[in-house]
Amino acid sequence: MSDDGGSKRKAGLMLAALGVVFGDIGTSPLYALQQCFAPEYHLRPDQSTVLGIVSLMLWTIFLIVAVKYVLIVMRADNRGEGGILALVTRVMHSQKNMSAKRTAIFGVLGILGAALLYSDGIITPAISVLSAIEGVHLVSPALDKMVMPISLGILMGLFAIQSRGTEKVGRLFGPVLVLWFFVLALLGIIGIAKAPQILFALNPLWAMRFFVSHGLSSVTVLGAVFLSVTGAEVLYADMGHFGATPVKQAWFRFVLPALVLNYAGQGACLLVNPNAVENLFYRTVPSFAIYPAIIIATAATIIASQAVISGAFSLARQSVQLGFWPRIQIRHTSPDAIGQVYVPFVNMMLAVGTAALILSFKESAKLASAYGIAVSATMVITTCLTIWVARKIWKVSFWVLVPTSLLFLVIDLAFFSSNMLKIASGGWIVVLVAVMIFVLMRTWIDGRGILRRLIMERSISMDDFVSSIKLDMPYRAFGTAVFLTGNPKGTPGALLHNLKHNRVLHETTIVASVLTADVPYVAEADRTKIIDYGDGIFSVCFNFGFSETPNIPSALASLDKKGVPFDPSRTTYFLGREALVVSTKKRGMMLWRKRLFHFMSHNAFAATGYFHLPPNRVVELGAQIEL
Repeated sequence: MSDDGGSKRKAGLMLAALGVVFGDIGTSPLYALQQCFAPEYHLRPDQSTVLGIVSLMLWTIFLIVAVKYVLIVMRADNRGEGGILALVTRVMHSQKNMSAKRTAIFGVLGILGAALLYSDGIITPAISVLSAIEGVHLVSPALDKMVMPISLGILMGLFAIQSRGTEKVGRLFGPVLVLWFFVLALLGIIGIAKAPQILFALNPLWAMRFFVSHGLSSVTVLGAVFLSVTGAEVLYADMGHFGATPVKQAWFRFVLPALVLNYAGQGACLLVNPNAVENLFYRTVPSFAIYPAIIIATAATIIASQAVISGAFSLARQSVQLGFWPRIQIRHTSPDAIGQVYVPFVNMMLAVGTAALILSFKESAKLASAYGIAVSATMVITTCLTIWVARKIWKVSFWVLVPTSLLFLVIDLAFFSSNMLKIASGGWIVVLVAVMIFVLMRTWIDGRGILRRLIMERSISMDDFVSSIKLDMPYRAFGTAVFLTGNPKGTPGALLHNLKHNRVLHETTIVASVLTADVPYVAEADRTKIIDYGDGIFSVCFNFGFSETPNIPSALASLDKKGVPFDPSRTTYFLGREALVVSTKKRGMMLWRKRLFHFMSHNAFAATGYFHLPPNRVVELGAQIEL
C-alpha cells in the first residue's frame, strides 16, 4: 500500500510539474520556427534552409535543455532548491576561505541573474498568450481587434488565481498540458507523414551546412532559434516546487518527444508549402480542427505563463531570505511542500508589467523581436557558475571539464550575442527592467550593510551588558520579554531603551536573532543555539534556510524542552524600529541611493507579520539613525 501510495504521489507530482514547469518551453512551437523566417532574416523556406533551421532548433533543444539543464545543471541544486540564487549560494559556500573579491563577483552575478529572470517574467506571459489568441485570424480577420482585450482578460484571470497555490494550479493545468503535448506530437506526425525527408534534420550536419551556406544571416537568426528553449532557465528555477525526479521524468517522457515531433512536422509543412510561414503552427492543423486547436493552444499558453510566475515566486522568497530584497509578504500554499509559495507583491508587479507590454507591442511578432535577451544572459551566468560547481564540488576531471565547458560557453555566448541584436527592436525594455531591478537589489544590500555597521558601532556586547546588570540589578517585571535583533552578539537597542526609560527587566529576558543558512531548509535539531547568561537572561539564535519563512513564536515554543521557560500567554515582543535620516555625508552610497534605500526600508513588510508575531503582544521602540 505504501509503494502504491508513493507511486501515486510521484505521478501526481509529475502531472503537476507538467502543468507548471513546462508550459513556457511547451508553447514555443506556436511562434519559434515561424519567427526564424521573419522578413528581417531574409531566409527563403527552401529545402536546405528548412532542414538547416529545424536541425539547428532540435539540436539546440537536445544540448541546452536535455543535456545542460536536465542532466547537468539540475544536479547543481542546493538541497533540492533550484534557480540562480540557490546556485550562487552553493558556489559562494563551496570554499570556506573564499576571498572577499571573489565573493563579491559571485554575489553580483547572482543579483544580475535574478534581475534578468524578473524582467523575463513580464514578457513570457505576454508573448505566449498573444501568439495563441492571434490564431483567430484564420477563423476571421475581423476578430483581430479582439486579440488584445482577450489576451489581457485571460492573463489578469491567471494572476488572480495564483493565491490558490502552485500545486493546486499545477494539478488543474497538468491534464491540459498532457493533452497539449499529445496534440503537438499528433500534429507533428501528420506533418512528417507528408514530407518524411524532414527527418534528415536529426542529423546535425544540416545545421552545420546552414552556417556555412548562409554566413552572417545564420548568426542573426540564432535569436529566433533561441525562442525554442526560453523556458529552460525557469525549468531549473521551478524544480524546488516538485523535486528533480518528477521534472526529469516529465521532460523525457512527454515534453521532449512532443517538441521534436512538432518542430519536425512544422518543417515538413514548409517543405510541402513554403508559403505557410505566416501562422505556421496553425497551418499544420487540419481545417476541421482549427477551433479546438485555438482553444487548446490558448489554455496551454496560459499555463506557459504559470511556469514563469511560479519561478518568480521562488526567486522572490530566496531574495528576501538571503537579504537581497526587503521583507515582503510570502504565503505558503501547501502544508506538505514548503517550496510552494505565493507572493502578492511580485504577482501584482508581474500583472502590471505584462499588461503594459501587451498594450505597447500589441503583436506577438513584435514581442518576439524583444524576447530572449534576459534568458540568454542568465544562461551564460548559469553555465559559468555550474563550471565552478563541477570543478570545486563535483571534482570533475580537468580533461572532461574544459571541452564540455567550452562547448556550452560557445553555444550560450553565440545565442546571447545574437539576442543582443534585438535591443534596438524593443529588447531595450527588457534590459531597462533588469537594470532597474539590479539597482534596487544592489541598493538594498549596500544599505543594509551600512545600517548594520552603524548599529554595531553603537551597540555593546551581551557579555558587557549582563555584567553591568548584575552589578546593579533592576526591578524584574512579571513575564517574558523577547527582544529581536539582527546582531546575535550585540545587545538590542530596544532592550537598552526599555531598561533606560522603564527601568525594568523581565524575569525571563530572551534576546532572539534570526540567521539565514546557506541551505534551503534547516533540520529542527540544528534550528536553535542558546546561550544562558544566568538570572533568566538568554540569547537565542534561530537558523532558518533561505527557502523557509521564519516563524518566531513557533520556534520559541520549542525552548521549554531546552531549559528556557516560555509561556506564550505571558510573553511580550519588543522590536526596535530605526527611523532613518538621510544625510548628505558620504557613507558608502550616493545621496539618491540613500533616499532609495530609505524608501524601500520604509515600505518593507512589517517585522510583526513577517516573523508571525501576535500583533497584540508587540511593542516597538524607535531610534533615529543617520545614514
